[in-house]
Amino acid sequence: MSILLLGGSPQLPSSSSRLLLHIGEQLALQGHSYARLHVRDLPARALLLADHDDEAIARAVRAVADADAIVIATPIYKAAYTGLLKAFLDLLPQDGLAGKLVLPLATGGGHAHTLALDYALRPVLHALGAKQVFTSIYANAQQLDWHEERGLSLDAPIAERVQAGIEELSGGLFVLQGRRPLAPAEIPLPVRSLQDQPYAPRYQAA
Repeated sequence: MSILLLGGSPQLPSSSSRLLLHIGEQLALQGHSYARLHVRDLPARALLLADHDDEAIARAVRAVADADAIVIATPIYKAAYTGLLKAFLDLLPQDGLAGKLVLPLATGGGHAHTLALDYALRPVLHALGAKQVFTSIYANAQQLDWHEERGLSLDAPIAERVQAGIEELSGGLFVLQGRRPLAPAEIPLPVRSLQDQPYAPRYQAA
């Protein structure tokens, strides 16, 4: 079973994309495979015109269809998820998330938009037929620290929420597979490598 990491930030690297990749890496340690899709990499004209005949758009929609779970990340702008992400979700069929597990993530500048995911994005995910939408994870800029060598560090409260989300999603996937979750002793030690997607420390976008 596969997981799609779906990034809705117009900037890359960004806080939301770093958190998204961090969660993907942790899920991989649980024995799951994942692929990545950043909406910003899709052709802008085809995205805005909802051109399903465009090869890149068609490939992206298939990637959603083929995934068993979606981890979806967005910065919060004006108390809502990005217009870029909305443009992509509008491309999906009415039941585009049918049978899928979804873990929503968001990053923002402060605590004011903590509930934005639940009010803005969660209803859309349910409308698209998601089998289960897990507890949303919102992190503000003060809870995420990026270091070029050490990678992403989370403060204790958000690290706890992230770990809970990872365990919920991983457990749900194992249930769908009819398998048991990995015991702690069976989980390999993390090995961090971001060489395929280097993050410059000067970027601190949401």
